[in-house]
Amino acid sequence: MANMIDPLIIEPSIDPLTKKIGIRHVKATNAGGTRTKVQVREFDPVYTDEPASLGGTNTAPSPLETILVALVGCDGVIIHGVANAMNFAYTGVDFSAESQIDVRGPKGVPGIRPYFESGRLEITLYSDESEERFKQLCRNVEFRCPVMNLLNAAQVDMTVIWSKRAASEYDGSVD
Repeated sequence: MANMIDPLIIEPSIDPLTKKIGIRHVKATNAGGTRTKVQVREFDPVYTDEPASLGGTNTAPSPLETILVALVGCDGVIIHGVANAMNFAYTGVDFSAESQIDVRGPKGVPGIRPYFESGRLEITLYSDESEERFKQLCRNVEFRCPVMNLLNAAQVDMTVIWSKRAASEYDGSVD
């Protein structure tokens, strides 16, 4: 069954007619300041804070910075899944993400949105696959990435720049 809407979109990896709900749950505590301790499953706690310039203690990434963390992490997961579905070979991916926010929004100025106005995501994928297959992978990742789609639904003006380099040029490692 070919996708009649966009020929670059590959078939779903699950039955598209059977709803399957995924639950995500976190617990958190905040002692009346800007620093929040967050517990996710059995992992060590993670923290959020604000920079000193915004009244925080600068001991952890800001909540909005963690959105960018979630974006690049989610894209990494989705790239892996799409590549597997396509039998697409790659040796690694590098990401760079940034965003812009008018800080008046979170300070309560009416008419100013309290979240990102725009963002930029650069994805460098290391692969020797053809340009046509690379474009298909890119299209499917953008179609499937939950965090990117949340940002799109919030009408964040996202610029996504994909580039491909030779598989042998990847020199990164993940601990």
